[in-house]
Amino acid sequence: MFKNVGESTFEEIILDKGFYLFHFQNESKEVQDFEREINSTFIQIHFCLRGNSKFLFNNGSYSFDVLDNRSILLYNPQRVLPIHLEIQPKTTLVSLLISIEKFHSLFSKESGYIPFLSDENSNKKYYDDTEIKPTVSIVLQQIINSNINSSIRDLYIKGKVYELLSLHFQPEESTEGEYCPFLVDEQNVLKIRKAKEIIISRMAEPPTLQELSKEIGLSLKKLKEGFKQIYGDTVYSFLFDYKMEHARRLLESNQFNVNEVGVKVGYSTSSHFIAAFKKKFGTTPKKYVMSLKS
Repeated sequence: MFKNVGESTFEEIILDKGFYLFHFQNESKEVQDFEREINSTFIQIHFCLRGNSKFLFNNGSYSFDVLDNRSILLYNPQRVLPIHLEIQPKTTLVSLLISIEKFHSLFSKESGYIPFLSDENSNKKYYDDTEIKPTVSIVLQQIINSNINSSIRDLYIKGKVYELLSLHFQPEESTEGEYCPFLVDEQNVLKIRKAKEIIISRMAEPPTLQELSKEIGLSLKKLKEGFKQIYGDTVYSFLFDYKMEHARRLLESNQFNVNEVGVKVGYSTSSHFIAAFKKKFGTTPKKYVMSLKS
């Protein structure tokens, strides 16, 4: 299991009894391994928002990929399917593990259109590989980018995961639901995702909003509104939080001093970087580094 290794992070949240969320973010240049023993009563749903991951079974003798913008569902009540993941560089993956008992309690009335809940399939293995719906992608981004006070963050994420499940298993004919036309237009969602990737890749010298809107092919108004709807924050507020988290990981790596980290995230003077870091984390970069050693 990896956790804050260089530029790779892993987060596990216990949502309820028999209900877990894993968030993998591999920003490093190395493949990261993750292993977890689980029993045969669990349904696994893996959402690859970016990049590529590989599942290994039987000591690597069998494998399959979870590709960019795809989701995989695995359920086999007849045998144990331990998680052994190879997470490729530049990959974001969100996984849900939910016991069949917990799942039944959520979807018992909907078993008619969820294949593995029907009586005839209850003891059969089930596998599904689908493209992530735009509405599901939005909720996934809201989960991993949640900038919520820590005391209520788990509650917020739990609510979002329930929303995620309802959208993922919603019949196709009614997927639009209450979502506005902008968000169910997959091309618009992809353009906003591209905008996020652009500002992250150029965090030291980000484009202006006007330049960004032109580059992705959306009006300035749609860029602002769409970004806020998908990521729950303005473009530059989102970028600020991302830069500070990136700076924190660089400091934890012990490969760069405070001035070097500041330059890498776009601050030409160390005083400006120190002030920004303190605004985000309530302490200076130097004190943060010292706290890691204590």
